[in-house]
This record gives sequence, structure tokens and C-alpha cells, in this order.
Amino acid sequence: MPQILLAALAWPAIVTSTAAAQTTPLGANLERFAYPAPLHRFETGSQGGAVQMAYLDVAPSAASNGATVVLLHGKNFCAATWDDTMRGLAAAGYRVIAPDQIGFCKSSKPAGYQYSLHTMAALTAALLDRAGATKVILVGHSTGGLLAARFALLYPDRVSRLVLVNPLGLNDTLAEGVPYADLGVLRAKEAKTDAASIKAYQLRTYYHGEWRPAYDRWVAMLAGQYASPDGDVVRDAQARLSDMIQTQPVAAELPRLTMPVSLIIGQRDLTAFRANTAPPARRARIRTVPQAAEEAARRIPRASLIRLEGLGHSPQVEAPAIFVRTLRAAITP
Repeated sequence: MPQILLAALAWPAIVTSTAAAQTTPLGANLERFAYPAPLHRFETGSQGGAVQMAYLDVAPSAASNGATVVLLHGKNFCAATWDDTMRGLAAAGYRVIAPDQIGFCKSSKPAGYQYSLHTMAALTAALLDRAGATKVILVGHSTGGLLAARFALLYPDRVSRLVLVNPLGLNDTLAEGVPYADLGVLRAKEAKTDAASIKAYQLRTYYHGEWRPAYDRWVAMLAGQYASPDGDVVRDAQARLSDMIQTQPVAAELPRLTMPVSLIIGQRDLTAFRANTAPPARRARIRTVPQAAEEAARRIPRASLIRLEGLGHSPQVEAPAIFVRTLRAAITP
């Protein structure tokens, strides 16, 4: 596995810098990016100030089954990237709620905000209260999977079933050898982020070297935030969120999850958060998401592991029909 990761690091050469030059500024809060369903706003107080969370609330397009599915996005994603999943679930009779977390996409990015999974979980719970969704099926992808696990640990009575899709946090990457990065280091990395770097990272890590035109929309979405006049707001938020991810894994608490848990894992995912910053001698110890999921499935009392062969970090984007079919099977009583 380390040899594969090292080889992959050479791939960005195939992604030209012209992508950055063609980026359309979309605003720090994606003001100029259209979402696939009507947008709702939830405003509340947090850390002494008002914050606003954007979210999608999609009604069933078939006879309602009375269940609500909540979809939590990852760090390089937004509520909009659940488009195909939302449609597929609505067609099966589910109500679907997909929020943009604080610090992301169309939601607030307060200056100096201290991001934590506990805060995000509490804000999400308050949003669901406002939406009248008391007990839900909770689905989290990547960083959203890390948040979903924390939510389920804090509010177990509100989660009927937990689904983790290629989640982060199943292993403690700092303990495995990734060096801690302070905000200065993380901000410096964010300063270099543009369309070309986003595409290069996703190509080698998420999509195992196989790019499709459908992915370009999501690169443009992310890059459009960074390229905006207020892009530094995005860079600061993303640096702070990276600090949250590296320091707040849920690995040690997995045995406390009491509800049924499905891990849906694309087996070609090379994601291991910031593993490329570790000395070469340590990289073999840093587990990728699929590797960490194998142990996690054994430690979670009521877990089932669903391996998606041939797919990477984002199966809901890479193979929407397969993913929706798999997810619907996992959450059907």
C-alpha cells in the first residue's frame, strides 16, 4: 500500500494549471452556485454569535414510508453532492435532510470559530429539532462519517440506524505516525489550494486515477469558493476544520455505538488523512479508510461491513445507482 501511495503522488502532473485560470468565483458561501433543491436556512446562536446553516429538505416523491434520512457531507463535499442519493431515497418514500455544516459551503464561516465535532453535532441536532425530525437514519460520508459517529454517540436515542460511508476517524492517524500540523501549517497548505490541486488530489486518492467529466462540477464548486474575493474566509475555515479532523477521531469510542451500524466502504479508497506528510518510514503504519474499516467493523457491537469492490472514496459520486441500491438495502428494516 505505501508503494501505491508514493507512486500516486506523481499523478498531479497530468492535471494542468489551466483549470485554476478558468475557475469562476462563486463566493465564500457559494452565493453563485445553484443547489439541486430549494434551500432552507437555520439560524441559531453558537460561541456567542449567530450562525446560519443551510440545508436541503426533500420530501418523498413516492408514497411516504414515514422515515427520515439525514445525509452528512465530507470535507471536500457539500449537501449538493448528495443529489443522486437524495433523489434515489425520495423515490423510495424517504424524507431526506442534507445540511451544510458550519464552516462549509453555503453555511456560516465565523471568524476565529473553534470547530469541534461536539459543536457540529449539537447544531445538527438543533436543526433537526426545527425541522421536526426527532429520530432519523443517519448517513455520513468521509468527515461527515466522523461527525455522524460523534452525533450517534451523543444522541443515541435519536438514531435508529447509522451508516458510515468511507468515514474518517476510524483510526487515530496522529497515533499511527502523522505529524501534528498547527494552524499556521494548515493555512499555508490551504493557500496553495486551487482547481488543479483539488482535481489532482481527488484523482489519485478518491477515483484511483480514473476521471470522469461529471466530477468537474464538484471541483468547480470547491475551487469557486477559494477563487472568490473573500476566499481567505474559506481558507481559514478549512484550516480549522482540518485541525478538528486530525485531533478528534472516534476510534477509541466505537464500541459504545449501540444502534445498528453499516459501514459502506469503497475498497479502492486511498484516503489516510495527511498521511503524505509523515516520514516515509512511518507511512506503512498509517491505515487507509478501507484498512481501518476492517478493524472498526469488529469493534462496533452491531456492525455490518459492506465492501464496494472497484470503487473509491466517494461511491455516491462515482457510481450513484450502485450506491443508492446498496444504501437502500442497508437501511431497509
